[in-house]
Amino acid sequence: MHRFIIVGGGAGGLELATRLGDRYGSTDRKKAPAAQITLIDRNPTHIWKPLLHEVAAGSMDPFTQELEYAAQALWHGFEFAQGELVALDRKAKRITVGPLRDDEAGELIPQRELEYDTLIVAIGSTTHFFGVAGAQENSIALDTVGQAELFRKRLIAACMRAEHRPPEPDIPGQPRQPRIQVAIVGAGATGVELSAELRNTAHVLSAYGLHKLDPKHDIGIVLIEAGPRILPALQERVSTATAELLTKLGVTLMTSETVAEVSRDSIRTASGKTIRADLTVWAAGIKAPAVLGELDGLPTNRLGQLIVRRTLQTEIDDDIFAIGDCAACAWPGNERNVPPRAQAAHQQASFLMKSLARRLEGKPLPEYTYRDFGSLVSLGHYSAVGNLMGGLIGGNMLIEGLFARFMYMSLYRLHVAALHGYPRMVLDTFAHWLRRSTAPRVKLH
Repeated sequence: MHRFIIVGGGAGGLELATRLGDRYGSTDRKKAPAAQITLIDRNPTHIWKPLLHEVAAGSMDPFTQELEYAAQALWHGFEFAQGELVALDRKAKRITVGPLRDDEAGELIPQRELEYDTLIVAIGSTTHFFGVAGAQENSIALDTVGQAELFRKRLIAACMRAEHRPPEPDIPGQPRQPRIQVAIVGAGATGVELSAELRNTAHVLSAYGLHKLDPKHDIGIVLIEAGPRILPALQERVSTATAELLTKLGVTLMTSETVAEVSRDSIRTASGKTIRADLTVWAAGIKAPAVLGELDGLPTNRLGQLIVRRTLQTEIDDDIFAIGDCAACAWPGNERNVPPRAQAAHQQASFLMKSLARRLEGKPLPEYTYRDFGSLVSLGHYSAVGNLMGGLIGGNMLIEGLFARFMYMSLYRLHVAALHGYPRMVLDTFAHWLRRSTAPRVKLH
């Protein structure tokens, strides 16, 4: 029986495990599967990572959107093992999964070894602090649900404290200073989306009486970007349209400002500016987890990503594949690699499903080509902007407003459909609408 091991239950890894389980696994314990599929992740639940900015702003309750890996495994014929990849022995075709620990009970499961015939690495990415002094210690990243929840709780606490703190005296000729200031470092998709969601959160918290601050003037939001414009990875016209919308929402944009140091209550830039920051979110870049550089000599690039060929196999081992943010895959016709986006992980999971079927049949593997369908950025319930391009419309078109918002929401629904099928996706969408109609728009505790 062929043994597939998938390390990482993000968008790409979980979709691939689900499809492999549906095809080669078995949900009937009395019936032997055609192949053994094992998914490994350090967390017990999955949440679509592009939603974490909504969790941080409180506009999404993560516990209503999380998917239990063990339940998905039972429904789709694969196995789930909780733990973290710590080592690889390529000669023995064996990985080592670290022990599973609990804060109260100590070690729950000891370190163990698992053997594979085909290994797929899909462990995603982590925040890149670029060695900036104090950044890791004094700012919050948005890599996990726990970090997003931590920021949300600190934001509510800061609002409640500020209400009972005397305001700073106004200085003649200068704009009114906010009672609270949130600084977001990095104006990529995460930073931009979070800044818009936070403006909505400020209004909702005020409406529910958690604070009596002016939601627009007493709660300041500063978006800091080292490059000359926000959303540097997207087209300039998308960046310009987004900047105009954020400015209308009262978000202060600071471009061409490189952060040199982060302290508990301020940020210092390389140009000498000091920016007050009661809360700092770091969303300035990503890198691959450090463990990838320790996997038995597998080549990595400067960001720590595994270098893969067009077949998505690693350079020196045909039995090991990598997909998603942790893979450095060439993009023909472009100077850069395939971008670290959810649509790339989804495409690679679909491609690899067909590729692995050919592998089992002893046939040569095809080459993967990324298809860019454009990018969408959510600005909360206010709007959305983006561009559709490539095979989706046969050209390149800037979109914004209600249509862009609908397209953005459909991306998550397509992910749900990939995991559960379209009938359950429709039911989940209806259930989500019911929850939103009977609950506050922002999590208040």
